[in-house]
Amino acid sequence: MERFIENAMYTSRWLLAPIYFGLSLGLLALVLKFFQEVLHVIPGVFAMGEADLILVILSLIDMSLVGGLLVMVMISGYENFVSQLDIDDGQEKLSWLGKMDSGSLKMKVAASIVAISSIHLLKVFMDAQNIEVEHLKWYVIIHMTFVVSAFAMGYLDKLTKHDH
Repeated sequence: MERFIENAMYTSRWLLAPIYFGLSLGLLALVLKFFQEVLHVIPGVFAMGEADLILVILSLIDMSLVGGLLVMVMISGYENFVSQLDIDDGQEKLSWLGKMDSGSLKMKVAASIVAISSIHLLKVFMDAQNIEVEHLKWYVIIHMTFVVSAFAMGYLDKLTKHDH
């Protein structure tokens, strides 16, 4: 009975596979939204002000960071928790493939969240004249919470790696 339960628990890791595949559908949706934004901006680019164009570009950068985050979580999560990817030697291989454990993935996710939050905060500041001071304060507090959390996670990770 114990062996059956252990095998069932180990095999249940495959329930994560559709979730990681679902992230690829999220990536597809992000790509579609990215190009929708590009196609929306191109016709009026010469009529736009510099600040408005920069805001659109920051949005595109934001989407690219989220896309990279999706790829990292999707591939590393699959490799760490489901099964190793079988990539042929002749195929292009990502340099970090097979090297990112769950701890380093967590740190990359935290760093990505801080970067995404930074870009969002920059967009907010560029449009600050249209935003109440109280809202600006909360944007900064939330961003600093992400920064402090990422720093704390990195510090704890460093401490635990020195213990081993």
